[in-house]
Amino acid sequence: MDEVHFQQHGSRCRMWVPCETRDPVLHHHPSRHQVGYFGAVRLRDGRFFFRREAGKFNAVTCWQFLRALRAASGQTARRVAVITDNARYHHARLHQEWREQCAQRFALDFLPPYSPELNPIERIWKLSRVGFVSITVIFPSWMK
Repeated sequence: MDEVHFQQHGSRCRMWVPCETRDPVLHHHPSRHQVGYFGAVRLRDGRFFFRREAGKFNAVTCWQFLRALRAASGQTARRVAVITDNARYHHARLHQEWREQCAQRFALDFLPPYSPELNPIERIWKLSRVGFVSITVIFPSWMK
């Protein structure tokens, strides 16, 4: 389990224009839109579970995602072990009691500090950033 922000930046570029041609006018509106997602991938079959997060990542939104993930994975008779990093809101006291109650069937396994290469979802985020997922899928309302 991990979270990610996809960002849309306005950018300018330089171009070569023949000297007999009038310089083009490039209209540019600086922007920095972003959208956040919680995500988890099941190692057994690669099933991807995600949730778009409109606000900030914090203990409340993490708990909401964990409950949704537990409900989605509750259809199996197997114990679910969620591999996650050590973000503060993953350890939050807000949902500590809930995590302890669910520990028999649904548990969080925390990675060592500074080891994102061990988190399977990081590969998904990397592929999505290098163009595997179209920007029009992530920012559909901003592409009009």
